[in-house]
Amino acid sequence: MQGVIIENISNLYKVEAENEIYETTARGKFKKEEITPVVGDIVSITVTDENNQKAVIEEIHERKVYIKRPKLANITQIIYVVSSKEPKPDLLMLDKQLAFAEYIGVNSIIVLNKTDLDKKEEFKNIKQIYTKIGYTVILTDAKQRKGIDELKDILKNNVNAFSGNSGVGKSTLINGIFDRDVTQEGEISKKNKRGKNTTTAVKLYEIDDNTYIADTPGFSTFDISEIESKELYKYFKEFQQFEENCEFVGCTHIKEENCGIKKAVENGKIDKARYDRFCKIYQELKEKEERKW
Repeated sequence: MQGVIIENISNLYKVEAENEIYETTARGKFKKEEITPVVGDIVSITVTDENNQKAVIEEIHERKVYIKRPKLANITQIIYVVSSKEPKPDLLMLDKQLAFAEYIGVNSIIVLNKTDLDKKEEFKNIKQIYTKIGYTVILTDAKQRKGIDELKDILKNNVNAFSGNSGVGKSTLINGIFDRDVTQEGEISKKNKRGKNTTTAVKLYEIDDNTYIADTPGFSTFDISEIESKELYKYFKEFQQFEENCEFVGCTHIKEENCGIKKAVENGKIDKARYDRFCKIYQELKEKEERKW
C-alpha cells in the first residue's frame, strides 16, 4: 500500500494511505542506509495490525524535493507571507526565500497581507515589481477574508508550505483557509492535542484531496547557504536574460565593468532595490564561504 507521511513524532510516523491513517515504524534497513523518513515522503507500507491501524514502512520513494531544515520532502509550492504594514515588509528575507525556491525547483506564491493597514498603498509597488518578474502575487486582508478564496484556489493539488516572519498573519490566513480556528500560539497545533508551545515537528494537514498545508515551525529562518555565491544570480529569475551581455566569463555581477545585469539595472529593466538586495545576499554567502576555509 502506498501513502504519504503526514506527521513524525520521535520515530513514529503517521501515514495517510487509502483514506486511513496508520501509525508506522520504519524498517531497520533505512538506518543502515543512513536514510530517515521525513514528512512529505511517499512510502510503501505493510499493514501489521488492521484493527489498531499499525504498519511498517518498507520503501521510501524517490524525493522530488528535500529540505534539510525543517526536514520536509516533496513540497510543490511555498507561500511567502509578507506583511504590508506592522511589521513592515521584509523584502531581503523574501528575496532570499525566492532564490531558495528557485534553487530547489519549487513554485513560489507571494501573499501581501494586511493591505488594509497600508494607507499609502505601498504594497501596489511591491506587487508590480514581483508580478513583472513573473511571480504570482495575491493581496489579502486575512481578518476580513479578502483574498482567501483566491489563495485557496492556488493551493489546490499542491503540498504547500507557508513561510513568513513572526507577526505577518500566517495563522489568521491559515484559519481563513480552513474556515475555523486551527491555529494556536502562532502554529497549527490544536489538532494534535499536545498543548501550547509544543509544536516543533513538521506536520501535513489535508485541506482536500491532494491538497496539503505543511505546518513548518521555524521555516522562515531557513538557511540558503547551500547556494554558492557565484551561482546566486541564476536564482534571480529576471537576471538570467541579461547575463549573455556580460564582457567577462565568470562575471559576479557585483564589481565588474561591462556587466549585462548591471546595465539592465541602469536601464530600469531590473529593479534597483532588488539588485541591491542581491548584492547583500551575495556578500553574506561569500563571507560564509570564506569562513569555511
